[in-house]
Amino acid sequence: MTNKIKIGETIQDFRLRDQKREEVHLYDQKGKKVLLSFHPLAWTQVCAQQMKSLEENHELFAGLNTVPFGISVDPMPSKKAWARELGVTYIKFLSDFWPHGEVARTYGIFKEKEGVSERANIIIDENQKVIYFKKYPGHELPDIKEIIDVLKKHQ
Repeated sequence: MTNKIKIGETIQDFRLRDQKREEVHLYDQKGKKVLLSFHPLAWTQVCAQQMKSLEENHELFAGLNTVPFGISVDPMPSKKAWARELGVTYIKFLSDFWPHGEVARTYGIFKEKEGVSERANIIIDENQKVIYFKKYPGHELPDIKEIIDVLKKHQ
């Protein structure tokens, strides 16, 4: 599968619902940087660590004018229960459940055979241009320090 995410290009818009059933429109975030942190499935160990690292750094993200989102193909009720289980209150978990994996497919990071997204981080700037894109092996926890360094570099 070819990547549809290219550094310097404008990211394609989406609308997804979060764990509170609230609609999130990507282009409403214009004027802020956005971290789209894709993870394959809720309720798994590495995905939990990935989402907790976003929550633990929520103040730092705010100080860097950045809105982080956790995104997977899990349905909203699962996202809600998982956020509660993890103690996540600041980070929005977006459900790319239906049409199944549509946003991940649009960005070229959907794994057809498994029915989940790749583990990936995409950072867009205040004008919705991609400034960072990285895929990770499924078992590898993304380095939050690397993400923060990229955000600091693009202040």
